[in-house]
Amino acid sequence: MRFSVLPTRRPYQAAVVPAWRRTFMGAARRVAVTLLLPVFVGTPALAEPAATLSVDAIAQKYGALRSASMLEISPNGELIAFRKVQEDGDLVIVYSLTKGKMVAGANVDELNPQDLYFINDDYLVMVASERRRLMGYRGELNLSTAFALNVQSGEMEQLLRPGDNIVRGQTGLGDIAGISADHRYLYMPAFVGRSDYDQNPRRSLMRVDLHSPRRPKVVEKGDADTLDYFLDDDGKVLAQEVYDNRDDKYSIEVPDGDGWRTIFEEKTDIIARTGVGLTPDRKSLIVLARNGSSGRVAYYQMSLADGKIADEPYGRDDADIEGVITGLDGIVYGLRYSGFTPSYELFEPSKDAFLKEAIVKFDGHSVFLSSWSDNWNELVIYVEGPTTAGSYYLVRPGKPAQFLANSRANLKDEPLNPRVVYRANARDGMAIPTVLTLPLQYADNPKNMPTVLLPHGGPESYDRLGFDWLAQALATSGYLVLQPQFRGSAGFGLEHILAGRGEWGRKMQDDLTDTLDYFAKAGLADRSRVCIVGASYGGYAALMGASVTPDLYRCAVSVNGVSDLNEMLDEDRSKAGDDHWVVSYFEQSIANGQYTQEDLEAISPITHANAVKVPVLLIHGEDDEVVSIDQSDEMHDALEDADKPVTFIRLKNENHYLLQSETRTETLTHVLRFLQENLGTMVVANKD
Repeated sequence: MRFSVLPTRRPYQAAVVPAWRRTFMGAARRVAVTLLLPVFVGTPALAEPAATLSVDAIAQKYGALRSASMLEISPNGELIAFRKVQEDGDLVIVYSLTKGKMVAGANVDELNPQDLYFINDDYLVMVASERRRLMGYRGELNLSTAFALNVQSGEMEQLLRPGDNIVRGQTGLGDIAGISADHRYLYMPAFVGRSDYDQNPRRSLMRVDLHSPRRPKVVEKGDADTLDYFLDDDGKVLAQEVYDNRDDKYSIEVPDGDGWRTIFEEKTDIIARTGVGLTPDRKSLIVLARNGSSGRVAYYQMSLADGKIADEPYGRDDADIEGVITGLDGIVYGLRYSGFTPSYELFEPSKDAFLKEAIVKFDGHSVFLSSWSDNWNELVIYVEGPTTAGSYYLVRPGKPAQFLANSRANLKDEPLNPRVVYRANARDGMAIPTVLTLPLQYADNPKNMPTVLLPHGGPESYDRLGFDWLAQALATSGYLVLQPQFRGSAGFGLEHILAGRGEWGRKMQDDLTDTLDYFAKAGLADRSRVCIVGASYGGYAALMGASVTPDLYRCAVSVNGVSDLNEMLDEDRSKAGDDHWVVSYFEQSIANGQYTQEDLEAISPITHANAVKVPVLLIHGEDDEVVSIDQSDEMHDALEDADKPVTFIRLKNENHYLLQSETRTETLTHVLRFLQENLGTMVVANKD
């Protein structure tokens, strides 16, 4: 049971084939403070602030990973499985709801599982990853694979093994294209070559027997350009998705005798559509595409008989679709819509009514569909919001929601800092939705607060009203946190996204400046005590803020951020090739496709290092494969050469996403101390 987010069902690349990054990165009308006060005061989270905490205590509380996560329910609704992180180990636990006890488990300290799902009532699959070196490959590789845990015996076995009919050095080995009707066989894409180190492997389809996973059978040889497969319930391929980077050609092909027949084809340097799953009758593919008449991103049906795309898309006019709800069989059950709190539309009316009834019980919170039983009589939902930092519930028809677990047990009794959405105005009149997190310390008098401007990564992403560990930690430390959804952010319609194309370092940066100005004029933000903090794209924005608007901020923090756009694109072309579609996407996103080396220099923070006037903190994961640590290393050198105050923290054994509790806590500690030094806070100084 899965929720797919854009782009959906996209296979990972083998390390022997150039790997590609995930999308990186993340004079206003005066607003009377009294207009905002009722919104804050009326939130359930508003309680007496906790006793003043030290920097170390706050970092430990909010930097810790979720103690319970990835909660899944078995097909028969009788078992739940989840990852439990505690001081004495990292565990995957299978718990019987009927017996009220643990029935299976595994120590996964060395595996770092990223996903869990039941294949049937007897087998649980976990997808895990590790970073290590392989003989014959340069550098370290971020390798992932899948393991099956037999709930009855407690034995665990790896499913696809490098060297076992598949080439070494590839990731994404937990991807499932389909499952047999009896739930015994999994159909999993993998690169297969003539040898373990074949430089031109084919992305093939493997049939894996859960009872005996060694030596999986190749059921479809595939091609190096194959992206994904779509299957019936017997493992027969109904269609494959292909993208030829050399010719910039995207196509959908269906079996035709011993070969393939192309039912859809288009020439494009940026993949404009992708298959996300099948309709329940398996006669049509559901594809993400751009509506030619409205320009909006939408989901359509494509007939597998002739490739004809339906005239009317899925969706509604008041919200964009963020992703689809799919089963392991590849069937699409419904849609999830974007927004500060998510909403859903399931295609079957009874399922849709059941889910909506569950969500309405948690009004004002972000409710996420986590898992469901085969008959949809049991739903597991995950709830974040004013009254909880994260909780799982079991929902059954006609029964009250049953609490299952606190996701962040260390915060279950902590009062949360209230969050609200308000719209600022940019200088050209564009509305900039902004999430404000108000420190409880200022609840009685929310005026002239020390402020952190926190732009998100992506940049085609957005912030939600659920639990945000960084925003909560900053607010607990006494800072008003502003999270502007600047132009180029997703979640607010295509027009808002396209308004950001070609505006890196320009209007996207102006939106941050204008948002700060808006709330300073409202009397909320203390204009003299502002720091800009961001990660990934947000780190780029923080460095641009410090270098092109240096008088606005007292300090700047960049975590895994970009400093030199020319170098970044050169590295990407080296990895993926000049003709790769994602290179084209970033060229469009950054500079609208029309740029020179000098254009990119002008919007690169490293070019403006001499203009920086405030202390800068750079933090970067040494294993970051999305934004190279060289970006922070060279920015550090440029600032030092310009005799600017700069600190550079290297995070050992950490990647772009701060997935480890130790390094997340370390990051938060450095950020809070840095802010304390430059803005002053209400937290107690550490006694070193």
